[in-house]
Amino acid sequence: MRAGAGVAGAVLLLTTACSGGEENGDGVTVGGKAEAGTPQVTVAPGNGELKARPDKGVSVTVAGGAIESVTLTYKGKPVAGALSADKTRWRSRTLRPGARYQVTAVAKSPQGKTTTVTSTFSTLKPAAELDIIDVTPRPGETVGVGMPIMVTFNRPVENKKAVEKALRVRSTKPATGAWNWVSSNTVIFRTENGKYWQPNQRVTFSAKLSGVRSGKSTYGVDDFSQRFTIGDSHIVLASTKTKRLVVKENGRTIKSWPISAGKGGRVVNGVDTFLTTSGIHLTMGKENPAIMTSEWMGVDPKDKKNGGYREVIPHAVRISNSGEYIHSMASTVWAQGRQNVSHGCLNSPPAAAQWFYKYAYRGDVVIITGSKRKLEWNNGWSYYQMPWSSWVKGSALDRTVTTG
Repeated sequence: MRAGAGVAGAVLLLTTACSGGEENGDGVTVGGKAEAGTPQVTVAPGNGELKARPDKGVSVTVAGGAIESVTLTYKGKPVAGALSADKTRWRSRTLRPGARYQVTAVAKSPQGKTTTVTSTFSTLKPAAELDIIDVTPRPGETVGVGMPIMVTFNRPVENKKAVEKALRVRSTKPATGAWNWVSSNTVIFRTENGKYWQPNQRVTFSAKLSGVRSGKSTYGVDDFSQRFTIGDSHIVLASTKTKRLVVKENGRTIKSWPISAGKGGRVVNGVDTFLTTSGIHLTMGKENPAIMTSEWMGVDPKDKKNGGYREVIPHAVRISNSGEYIHSMASTVWAQGRQNVSHGCLNSPPAAAQWFYKYAYRGDVVIITGSKRKLEWNNGWSYYQMPWSSWVKGSALDRTVTTG
């Protein structure tokens, strides 16, 4: 808004303990000229502004005095801001697009004279809105110590730095983690390699997106918050060489059973797709039953000569996107602990598989060793397969995050 007669009239009405003022084009400025010793207060956006930038927020600056108070409201509710140590500057958080705000700032000079400035303005309406359309884990879910936080937006994010700055992870027990942009609209948080979430605590993910400019004419409109719980530590250790699986709960072995892993023998583009992958897996979900067929490898389930199959498998816990599960397999009990005969899954005795199906959380850690086939970092939720330094580089801010 430009200076003019209307502004001058507003300034006179808004001033206390002074008799003059000006508006500088970026906001309302009051005090300091007509009366010596009166503090000069500048508020931006200016009074009557109709298209204020939400990402710029509200700023209040004072010359010749200190800020006594600033009140910024939206629909009568206060909006947070931060005051500088010398009390000459105040700045709000980002603002909701397409909203009307009122700010009142009071400053006092060393001589005890005060200036009060009020500005009422509206923020611009964005051409496009940025929203969070999915967060994993679910609200209130109890998950394993390896659980990542996966956030998906409704559109590609151009200004990833601005959006990432708005993301918060808080936990009752401290952890070090980092965000990684795995695509233009998906960002994932995980903890440091080898240092999973501490068990039995609450974690809160929040996104202060309202007013964040994520791209040209694109702004976040609503803030977001979601809480989940980390349960007991479940660490599963399995070896395709010893053909045995061990379950540790909070560091103590509580159960073990024989398994039969991938038999190998089907090489496609240099990869033996019938081998179980070695690496740090995370449990992703449960199916009872799971329908497993040879269609994934382009073989008709009825074509038995070329390895076709269709199995209805009870009590299956998925651990990758390439079709690996820990599941019940009564027909291979004879091989479990002795021979690897599966297409890549960890065949287990029915009773053990049923127990694990009920026991496991999503996000439990499953570490498999012994196979020549290595697990890719993006095969399911296998993000711990990426070196920590590389994971941090995937952050738009190139930094780690402390969650305590």
